[in-house]
This record gives sequence, structure tokens and C-alpha cells, in this order.
Amino acid sequence: MKAKFAAVLIGLSALPLWAQTVATTAGADLDAERARLADEQKAIDARYVAEQQACYQKFAVEGCLQDSRRRRRAATDDVKRQQAAINDYERKSRGAAELEKLEQQNAAQKSKEAAQREQSLKSQQDREQRATDHAASREQATSQEAENRKQFENKQRDHAEQQADAAKRKAQAPAARAEYDEKQRKAAEHRADVERKNRERDKPRSAPLPEPGAAAPAPAVPKSP
Repeated sequence: MKAKFAAVLIGLSALPLWAQTVATTAGADLDAERARLADEQKAIDARYVAEQQACYQKFAVEGCLQDSRRRRRAATDDVKRQQAAINDYERKSRGAAELEKLEQQNAAQKSKEAAQREQSLKSQQDREQRATDHAASREQATSQEAENRKQFENKQRDHAEQQADAAKRKAQAPAARAEYDEKQRKAAEHRADVERKNRERDKPRSAPLPEPGAAAPAPAVPKSP
């Protein structure tokens, strides 16, 4: 964790200000790092107290105490260096954020001015377009009026033709009815004639007359039941 955080700090110092802003948002969690260093310092202090107590149980007490103090000082200095690096990182991050904010404000002002110029140009173009559209609308209205008049005349003519056709069909209705009745009568006569011919064809023929001098056929003898 220490090596990774130190690498981030070194890289931040070499980056331009706009890149530092990105590093601020995606960098190490400073609060978590501070909490870790605080816990590490507590562990150093607790270890120092335990070592001090153990030294008094040894023969060379003073040498043991000095070694314990050196270890505590070295570990504490390392923690302080990391805390200073975090503070430096945070200061640079705030500076980068302020610079980014200023650059954004300048960019916003330039964008606003460009938008105003574009809006002015667009307003002029819109006025010209409205004039063109108005002229085209008048021309279209005239053309549409002529088309509507033509369609109305066509509808009037079609209606008159439909009325004439209806009157013609009405006048022809009696003759058509008589023709239909005549067809029905002829069809009925044809069916009756066909049925009569069919009956005559199916009627059994009578036995032929005997030849002169021929004996008469013996009468049929009924079979006994």
C-alpha cells in the first residue's frame, strides 16, 4: 500500500495541472490513508511502551532503551513523511481543482459569447427563412385554392352523372322485369317439356301382336304358395 501511494504522489508532481485534476478524482483515498497512518503510529507507540518495559528486565537497560527509541523515531519519521506527502498531495489537488475551475469559467464565458454570436446569426437566418416561407405559403395557398375548385367541379360532375345513371336504371326497370319474367316462364316450360319427354321414355312398351297362324302362348300357371 505504501509503495502504491508513494508512486501516485511522485506521478502527481510530474503531471500538468489539468492531469492533476484527473488524478484527484481517481487517486488514493486520503481519509483511509490518514486513518491507516494513525493506526500505524498507535502501533509504534504501543510497541515502544512494551519494549521499554522489557528493557528494564534486561542487564543492559540503557542500551536496550536507546535501541527502542531509535526504532520508534525511525518508524515515526516514516509515518510523518507519509503524512506530509498526503498533505502535499491534497494541496496540489486543491490547486489543480481551482485552476480547472478557472479554466472552466473561461471556457464557459467563451462558449457563451460564441453561443450569442451564433444565436444572432441564427435569428437573421430565421427572419430570412420566414420571409421566404411566407412567399411560398402564399403561392401554395393560391395553387391549393385552384385545386380545391377543380375537385369541387369534378365532384359536381360525378354527382350529376350518378343521378343520370340512377334515373336511367329506374326507367329501364319495368322492361328488365318483364324480360326476367319471360326468361323465367321459358325456363319453366323447358323444364316441363324435359320432364314430359323423360316420362314418355321411361313408360313400359306393350307386347308385340302374335303372327297369324301361330299358337297362342299357354297361360302362365301361378306357382303354389
